[in-house]
Amino acid sequence: MKIALASDHAGLNYKEAIKSFLEEKGHEVQDFGTHSNESCAYPDFIVPAAKAVADGKCEMGIVLGGSGNGEAMAANKVHKVRCALVWDLRSARLSREHN
Repeated sequence: MKIALASDHAGLNYKEAIKSFLEEKGHEVQDFGTHSNESCAYPDFIVPAAKAVADGKCEMGIVLGGSGNGEAMAANKVHKVRCALVWDLRSARLSREHN
């Protein structure tokens, strides 16, 4: 599966860990950034990742940030994208099953 991955500076370390995990599992990851711990504007990275999912270039996307709220709102502004804020396996599973 090809997965879009993006974060702001607050989510960078998690993004890198998730990227390594997904690649070890055989997934192709398109990393939209950020690639630095310096403060940045999350929409610069989240919106292109969401557009890649909407356009069918990636099958799924994962976006990360300090709280995840702004990132989810930015992704949800992209037509045909439904981004859910999840924090554990249960919330992730329910978001896929019911939304």
